[in-house]
Amino acid sequence: MSGTEWSLLLFLAFLWGGSFFTAKVAGLEIPPLTLVLLRVAIAAGALLIVCRLKGIDLALPPRLMGDFAVMGLLNNVVPFTLIFWAQLSIDSGLTSILNATTPISTLVLAHLLLKDEKLTRGRMAGVLIGVGGAVAMIGPDLLQGLGRDALAQLACLLATVSYAFAGIWGRRFRDVPPLLTATGQLTASTAILLPVALLFDRPWELAAPSMGAWAAVLALALICTSAPYVVYFRLLATAGAGNLLLVTMLVPAGAILLGAAFLDEVLLARQWLGLGLIVLGLLVIDGRLAQALRRGA
Repeated sequence: MSGTEWSLLLFLAFLWGGSFFTAKVAGLEIPPLTLVLLRVAIAAGALLIVCRLKGIDLALPPRLMGDFAVMGLLNNVVPFTLIFWAQLSIDSGLTSILNATTPISTLVLAHLLLKDEKLTRGRMAGVLIGVGGAVAMIGPDLLQGLGRDALAQLACLLATVSYAFAGIWGRRFRDVPPLLTATGQLTASTAILLPVALLFDRPWELAAPSMGAWAAVLALALICTSAPYVVYFRLLATAGAGNLLLVTMLVPAGAILLGAAFLDEVLLARQWLGLGLIVLGLLVIDGRLAQALRRGA
């Protein structure tokens, strides 16, 4: 990837770094299906306004609308619901560790389904190093919970598989403007989720969420969803599915660094070590470090 693409990847990691925290806060008062619906509906509404202001034509062919529906199902409806449900039982830190395994699923599926994103030993080694860094950053003590709440942990792993399929499916939007693609998939996700949430959660019967919960929902929708997906589809078109979903290895780092910057949280030695391992893993995946070493030799 180019320097610009790496910069966008880091930016995306910081934007998504707050999603686990905000979802955990909002999920204490709002059930998973309704929370996912609020997340995608508010994000879609914001992007629709932006499209209108930019004069983008939203009259799309039926085929493209169908593609957006599949993308929304794979990239929003299924993984968001699984992760939000899992966070009712397990810590957000452990959730982010499990989510950081997404590149493994993506590299394997891309190798099996795509001709131009084949798995190499270097890329797999880099992913494993990076996932190890994510585990080190959050703290190995969280892994003690791997034997408990197995169903919730399985849900997180299934979410990573859904993300991997979404990354592969999203390649068909390379010629569609990223803003339009992000708006289309979030709008389709809203249409899919609305009847499901009304049927199962019956939100009109729920207690009114607190102001803190609503603030978390707005942050989750606007900061952690609408803006990041524009960057997501921009990167997907240029960097490919395997490279793009490396962002999940960076998300724990983004969350911890944001906490240090804005909440005066202190970075521990293991977190610096984990950050170093993530950087090393990304350098191995990028391939330029190995090329430089070979040239030096």
